[in-house]
Amino acid sequence: MRNPTKLVVAAALAAGFAGGVARASAPSVADLDATARSVGNRRDIAERIGQSVFATRWPAEVNQISANELGKHMVVGIRMWGVKFERPITRAQFVDEVASVVGRAFAAAPQAEEVDVWASVPIDVSKGVVVSGDLAKPTSRTVFSLTVRKGEPQSVLRARASRTGDGAYWDEQWAQDAFVPAA
Repeated sequence: MRNPTKLVVAAALAAGFAGGVARASAPSVADLDATARSVGNRRDIAERIGQSVFATRWPAEVNQISANELGKHMVVGIRMWGVKFERPITRAQFVDEVASVVGRAFAAAPQAEEVDVWASVPIDVSKGVVVSGDLAKPTSRTVFSLTVRKGEPQSVLRARASRTGDGAYWDEQWAQDAFVPAA
């Protein structure tokens, strides 16, 4: 008669391997983006926010999420590209996207006190120009920025984000060139 202990161990190992293979799955694009595009001293929180934000393909690409904590204070940063939108959008649709992304950030990180959002556009840099280190020339410029405090209602956020001032900045030339007219 065979050794019953060996049979039980072999059966358990086979079931474990089969069960592991059956449950294994490749990470989602959102998970990969969240890992690759997260920065800050609380990268775990930036990744959690990223998993929510990167699950949607936004017209204006979100390209980095940061989470930084100092003592009891946490600030989240969301950087977007202000060029090459996935599809033509209006200024109001851009504001809606900003509001949605901010909402997801606060939902994923309720301990955050504020979320700072900014959109950048690349700056042409000549060949041979230093782009890193102490003598670096900028390679992008901010064309939109907004600071949102925890608990701010979406309606107030949208109203503030729609105009320059009251915590929002718009490069007006960029806004004229980047968006399609509202219907």
